[in-house]
Amino acid sequence: MNWSLFCVVYLIAVTVTMGIFIVAALITGFNGIAHILIVAILGVLVAIPEALFFSKKVGNITGDNV
Repeated sequence: MNWSLFCVVYLIAVTVTMGIFIVAALITGFNGIAHILIVAILGVLVAIPEALFFSKKVGNITGDNV
């Protein structure tokens, strides 16, 4: 696996996922600091499989699937 590609994809995925989760929590009324921290941690954890999936897909397209 190309770890530099994974890191770049992870940084993008964690930002987007955490942002979506935080906005969803704020819209639904969960605006306490504990709720925001929980959703932020969930965003970090959910972004790992997303980054693995997309970095493998991009690696297969570019031929860098070592």
